[in-house]
Amino acid sequence: MRGRVSILFVLVAAILWGTTGTAQALAPAGVHPISFGAMRLAIGGLTLFVFIWIQGNISFHNWPKKLLFLAVICMTLYQPFFFTAVSMTGIAVGTVIGIGSAPITAGLLEWIVQKKRPTKQWGIATSVAIIGCLLLFIQKDAVSLNMTGVVCAFAAGTSFAGYTLVSKQLIKSHSPNAVVAVVFTLSGMCLLPSLFLFDLTWFLEVNGFVSSLYIGVIATAFAYLLFAKGLMNVSGSTAVTLTLAEPMTAALLGVFLIGETLNWISWIGVFCIFIAIIIISMKPKKLKNDGDVPVTIRKVGG
Repeated sequence: MRGRVSILFVLVAAILWGTTGTAQALAPAGVHPISFGAMRLAIGGLTLFVFIWIQGNISFHNWPKKLLFLAVICMTLYQPFFFTAVSMTGIAVGTVIGIGSAPITAGLLEWIVQKKRPTKQWGIATSVAIIGCLLLFIQKDAVSLNMTGVVCAFAAGTSFAGYTLVSKQLIKSHSPNAVVAVVFTLSGMCLLPSLFLFDLTWFLEVNGFVSSLYIGVIATAFAYLLFAKGLMNVSGSTAVTLTLAEPMTAALLGVFLIGETLNWISWIGVFCIFIAIIIISMKPKKLKNDGDVPVTIRKVGG
């Protein structure tokens, strides 16, 4: 039951992340994506810091400095890499490569660094989900294969995978709330200078303020708290595969709220992602005996 609840936490987090594109579309026109992403981290980091301060859970001692540094760098780099990829290659290619490459990278990193070989269940679910992502965005007409944008998308996927795996290690010694709060506060401070490079008058408009507040408090602070709690009982590679619910959510919201349309191939993509989520959520079958290899008992003699 605990594992199922953790999977649900990760899924809800991914669904909330999938609303960020809609929130950005409802923001004032002309908002630079990097500015919007930096505002997201600034508000999200501040919200998380206040949250753990109220809890009395603030502690800056006994943190594994190397792991904390890696988590902060990964989350800091993810924002500009992803938004740059989307701006150079379009939402379709940027999302598919950025989000779709993350599960593969996470599985490989777990295998190489942690010597934890991915399961067949993970392999099947990840393959089906990535196929679903490709089908989901195959309807897009304007596809620009800008090489720099493609590289940025892969870098974004790697950054998110790295953040997930490092956070998985950090929550072994610190509470999930503290890990997310400290990492996002430091990441927000790293991106703070970028806010002064772009026009911020959009934030003073009602829809700019409301969309920023939503994306910072709900789609970032609350969502990443759920994600961190889910990581306590879900492997990093599995968690990243579950986050492929994000592009599915973004596509469905685009249809029902923004007025976009999906062709039948894209709907098959949505179905594939849904099936992948079911596969990765299924409890692996255990053998009847305690060991990993079934025991065959042979009768000897007469």
